[in-house]
Amino acid sequence: MKILALYLPQYHSFPENDKWWGEGYTEWTAVKRGRPLFKGHHQPSVPLDGYYDLVKEGEETWKRQAELAKKYGVYGFAVYQYWFKGKMLMQRPLEILLEHPEIDINYCITWANETWTRTWYGLEEEVLMKQEYGSETDWEKHFLYCLKFFKDKRYIKVDNKPLFNIYRTFDIERLEDMIAYFNRRAKEEGFDGIYFVGGNTAGQNETRRHLLDAFYDFEPGRTLKHNFSRLYKYRYEAATAARHIFNMISPRKILERRIPIRWIVDNITSRDYEENEFPGLIAEWDNTPRRDYKGLVYTGASPEIFGKALRALKAKVDGRKNDFVYINAWNEWGEGAMLEPTFEKRYSYLEEIKKVNG
Repeated sequence: MKILALYLPQYHSFPENDKWWGEGYTEWTAVKRGRPLFKGHHQPSVPLDGYYDLVKEGEETWKRQAELAKKYGVYGFAVYQYWFKGKMLMQRPLEILLEHPEIDINYCITWANETWTRTWYGLEEEVLMKQEYGSETDWEKHFLYCLKFFKDKRYIKVDNKPLFNIYRTFDIERLEDMIAYFNRRAKEEGFDGIYFVGGNTAGQNETRRHLLDAFYDFEPGRTLKHNFSRLYKYRYEAATAARHIFNMISPRKILERRIPIRWIVDNITSRDYEENEFPGLIAEWDNTPRRDYKGLVYTGASPEIFGKALRALKAKVDGRKNDFVYINAWNEWGEGAMLEPTFEKRYSYLEEIKKVNG
């Protein structure tokens, strides 16, 4: 199976983050403030290969990560792109990768097309960067920016179509028109169109599924919101409510949301997938560095559980023309979702991929 690891580029400072979160803010800022919130809770997580800067040390970091991914059987990175009607955030790391064709890694773009708010602090109504989609003039700018990546021989293609992930297609009102425009322009540039892959997320399900070539499951959100059993949901919500009440009356705050990871993984590995639906998986999840006691931890995670799940998903995609499986993520350190080695787990999750993929 071709494992695509979602990739976060927020490991360098940029003016907007300096303004919103404080000067010099990067993902590492959140990671370093993690703290244990219950017995056996391991925080903060520390990267085995050190804290890196994807701009100041971009070339060296990409090279090291590419070698690591290839060694352990990760097919490529699905790198987040933050495009806001011509305005871009965190674009420089991917541009550095493009500028260095000697770095041996397959990759594609995942357009993270969400409006940015202060969600991390529970202030969802405070908009930092609004997502708008515009019309053909705006689509042309976006296409032209992406085109230089599409033409890179390392960029992942399906039947001469660059693979382009869109996190939340449901939010795009003129999705059909935008897809038609991108496809026409791609054909004018010598491709056979764009291979559009929409995200199955914790948000609303896409009802215009015929417009897209395929879908990827963004886990654990897809399962938690759309495929969680009623029993698990009741147990989870009851326990969360009890802890919330405790926090309202006690000065000592406890983590409100905890879910055994098997509740998620067992669902992922047992359900059926359409031919054009690419399964998703997590190794671990712990976003308390970002959200503290309001965060969510999937407890009981282990390399063994991850490896078993990978074997099950490999069996489900075996024999397909496109056997992609999406892992969340390569380096979402602030959400505790990473394949990159930590001091605690070292290379154990990558080793599981190597075992399963040979």
